Amino acid sequence: MFDVLIKNGVVIDGTGEPMYRADIGINEEKISKIGQLQNERGKMEIDASGLLVCPGFVDVNNHSDTYWQIFLDPDLESLVYQGITTIIGGNCGSSLAPLINEKSIQSIQKWVNIGKISFSWLKLDELLTFIENKELSVNFGTLIGYGTLRRGLIRDQAENLDSKERKVIENLFMASMKEGAFGLSAGLVYVHTRLAKFQDLLDMAAIVKKYDGVFVLHLRNEREKLIESIQEVIDIAKESGAKVHISHLKVMGKKNWPLMSAALEMLQKACEDGALITFDVYPYTTTGTVLHTLLPDWVTEGGKYMMLRRIKDPSIRPKIIADMKKSGFDFSKIKIAISPIVKSLAKRDVAESAADQGRGVEDVLLDILAASEGHVVVSMEVLNDESIERIIANPLSIISSNSAGYNLGHAKTGEFVHPRSFGTFPRVLHEYILRRQIISWEEAVRKMTSFPAERFRILKRGKIEEKYFADITIIDRDEIQDLATVENPYQYSKGVKFVLVNGKVAMDNGKYLGIKNGSVLKRD
Repeated sequence: MFDVLIKNGVVIDGTGEPMYRADIGINEEKISKIGQLQNERGKMEIDASGLLVCPGFVDVNNHSDTYWQIFLDPDLESLVYQGITTIIGGNCGSSLAPLINEKSIQSIQKWVNIGKISFSWLKLDELLTFIENKELSVNFGTLIGYGTLRRGLIRDQAENLDSKERKVIENLFMASMKEGAFGLSAGLVYVHTRLAKFQDLLDMAAIVKKYDGVFVLHLRNEREKLIESIQEVIDIAKESGAKVHISHLKVMGKKNWPLMSAALEMLQKACEDGALITFDVYPYTTTGTVLHTLLPDWVTEGGKYMMLRRIKDPSIRPKIIADMKKSGFDFSKIKIAISPIVKSLAKRDVAESAADQGRGVEDVLLDILAASEGHVVVSMEVLNDESIERIIANPLSIISSNSAGYNLGHAKTGEFVHPRSFGTFPRVLHEYILRRQIISWEEAVRKMTSFPAERFRILKRGKIEEKYFADITIIDRDEIQDLATVENPYQYSKGVKFVLVNGKVAMDNGKYLGIKNGSVLKRD
């Protein structure tokens, strides 16, 4: 007798091979048998007639750690309702470990008010033990944030590293890889990492390759300098031989949209020449970003303290505004999503607020930045739908949310989280398979399961295969749909009927059960 027997389903095994009918028997944490098991029995039986049985979705670009949600809300319900069973944190250059000192945690300041944070770890293995004791609804592994390493060492000073400092960072990273990290992430758009020299990144990439990890890069520029930023990634991949992955590939601003064609051609050619490059994508034309990354580079030189000082200086502010206008970026499209002062804002739409005050959009944005001490996340309708289609269909792309997990009660905070936190994976299945028909079920599921698992070396997950962990998502193809919108993001997706995490049922017939059976994952 099996612990769980899934009967009569249509299996999409995650490899990209054609779907087929089969039953699946599960014992303890793993899949023990796949085939025609009509004469077998299970302690729990799931009738999957008319449903698609897939591996649990693997979200390798997740921020539930640095948004502190794995501690505030370990159920992470908005992820489970999407069919996600594994997340990788430590993205965009920020991770929760290793911490050289208490100041290291400031690397996540751009997302979370760290005044409310308490922690009791320094090393990665201490963090993972802490999380294991906390218990999560999904599996969790992490990258190491290059920004966290730099901030811990040089604190709020935005400057180049000397040889001794580089050696300290390299040793910390190697120790973390031995403790189970999946690789390194660098947010090259952010103030402290923006100064990282090419050779610094190349040296870190060499360590990534040595430990068979992955180097995840947030591009330096996702606007007018997209091509130069793509070339930097290609050069790192070619010269180091490491696996390199681009976070949330996109190009912002209508005048820059044509650059994506050349960028995809460059990446395809580099891979044909032997470079190991992949990238992830979320299926929305609205993006979410940290506001200060949209300022002219010189404004953020020297770190947050210097940025705020310049913004507040009446003799400097006119030059900041003038340079913002010269950039050609349409700041009027910005809406305030997350900020310490979000509840006191009369309006989230900056253009409307500026019109009410009879002031310029740029001036109002700088006021909000100053009042929020630099902690502002914004949403903007600045991405191109056609480009997103092309990226999703591209053979090098992985589907990821670039989000965190929430419950419906989080709406009370006043934060407008991005709808991708609630809808990314069902949106791809509904919009790009069923409605637009630009990708097959088998290929879409591969991009959500075995492809990310293999690229990030998450072993024994991402496939429906005997002896693999029983992370399984069962979908009603007629119902699958995202419901979250920019205006009302707090809506769970529908159509995910059952979710199993390490062999235990976390969602039963569309209802989350509160079962937290996720494992802490380490790179073997």
